[in-house]
Amino acid sequence: MDLAWGEKASKRFITNVGLLTSDGPFGPNVMACEWTHHLSYSPGLVAVCVSAKDATHENIHRGRHFGVSLASTKQNVLSSLAGGYSGKKVDKIAAFKELGFKFYQGRKIKAPMVADAVLNLECNVVQEIKLGDHTMFVGEVCDISVDESQNALSYHNGQYGRVIHDVEKPSKEERAHFDEIIQRFKKNSGKE
Repeated sequence: MDLAWGEKASKRFITNVGLLTSDGPFGPNVMACEWTHHLSYSPGLVAVCVSAKDATHENIHRGRHFGVSLASTKQNVLSSLAGGYSGKKVDKIAAFKELGFKFYQGRKIKAPMVADAVLNLECNVVQEIKLGDHTMFVGEVCDISVDESQNALSYHNGQYGRVIHDVEKPSKEERAHFDEIIQRFKKNSGKE
């Protein structure tokens, strides 16, 4: 069964907005990428999923590196534009610079990075896995920069938003009560 782009079911996922940067046969490029995932703390691994039709796919496949810039709420226009044009047909970096968006050269990879993003990760490809109609590129992080003054952009139901932390975690008392109940149902297999 398919979970097609733009259908009601696929719109229910809430994602961050990754601005995926690369450099390769199609030159420096940026694309919007919802499928940006943190996989491992040690080593720091990140996965991005890219359609084989995209210029970014060929750039990463050949260049063996990529940048992930998690978009800030101020970068909703950049995200819309980056997702709306192909790097095969448009020099998006040059066009976006002319529109006032800022980039800087990666410190450890040969790709531009998006200035003023919430988080910038420079990654070297350690694994490439074809999954359905996309390829998952797993990258090991080789450089990090964080901008705590920015708020992360999120994407849900075809719209941009921001995360608002207004739902409380369970209190210490509630957690203690839950733990008492969980202990009564603990398995005796000896395995965690």
